[in-house]
Amino acid sequence: KELYEQVYVSRVVEMAVNSAAAPPKNKPARTALPCKDFSEFKEALQQMRTIDDGIIYKLNNSVPTASFADQVDSHKQCKELYEQLQDIYKLRTRAIQNCISETSQSVLALKERRDADRAGSTNIVKELRKEQTKLRSMEIERGVESIIRERSLKVYSERCWKSYRPPDNAQ
Repeated sequence: KELYEQVYVSRVVEMAVNSAAAPPKNKPARTALPCKDFSEFKEALQQMRTIDDGIIYKLNNSVPTASFADQVDSHKQCKELYEQLQDIYKLRTRAIQNCISETSQSVLALKERRDADRAGSTNIVKELRKEQTKLRSMEIERGVESIIRERSLKVYSERCWKSYRPPDNAQ
């Protein structure tokens, strides 16, 4: 029974660490967010945030209790999890910023079209308002991202501070 528990614990840890790094086989890794439709943007961002949603589970499996401390390399597990967190944070930040830039350009172009349109087309005004709302929503998501990052890193620090200390220039 003890051997079974050791094998089970090591596989669960391996799965938890690997699930954050590798996408499922039937889904390609997402490196960019869809910027045209905000609901698609939001859904893709939620998928990218799964590592943060499962941080407590991953930490519970990465940092063993005293009884399992000699069976799991918590330094290695914590370091790998930290590196995965940093990688996904960079990826999400870059993707959000790209969508904000793309939408900002769209807003500017629509403003120019509106100013150039002497007839005062309501379609351009509607489209402009829609893009401005999408831009504000994306900027809110950028703020949400920093809150999620802060919360996850706080939980990470509480559990891994004995096992692995990230470099001072990180975070």
